[in-house]
Amino acid sequence: MSTTLSQRTKEFAVRIVKLYAALPRGAAVHVIGHQFLRSGTSVGAHCREAFRSRSDAEWISKMEVALQELDETRYWLELLVETDAVPAPRLAPLLEEIDELIAIIVASLKTVKARRKR
Repeated sequence: MSTTLSQRTKEFAVRIVKLYAALPRGAAVHVIGHQFLRSGTSVGAHCREAFRSRSDAEWISKMEVALQELDETRYWLELLVETDAVPAPRLAPLLEEIDELIAIIVASLKTVKARRKR
């Protein structure tokens, strides 16, 4: 049985929450952590909203926001690595999941946009 995008983005959010809870203490890390916690957990919420949309245009809008949130999450995670707050190998699986989710959403957006042009 394949994992749906809704399940996958929810699992991603759980991983984000667990990472946040395990962060080292410090003012800068707290600020960065709060940012990636917000953006990383909102991806699944936007996808869930998209699946309840009433039109292709609304679906596209929600999925594009989810895409933006994924990119923002990647930014904050990169900052954690570049400031030596978290070792790069620890975040590699999350960054890989971000890339995979981006690829899935971009492909889905292309499909829906192409369908709308017909």
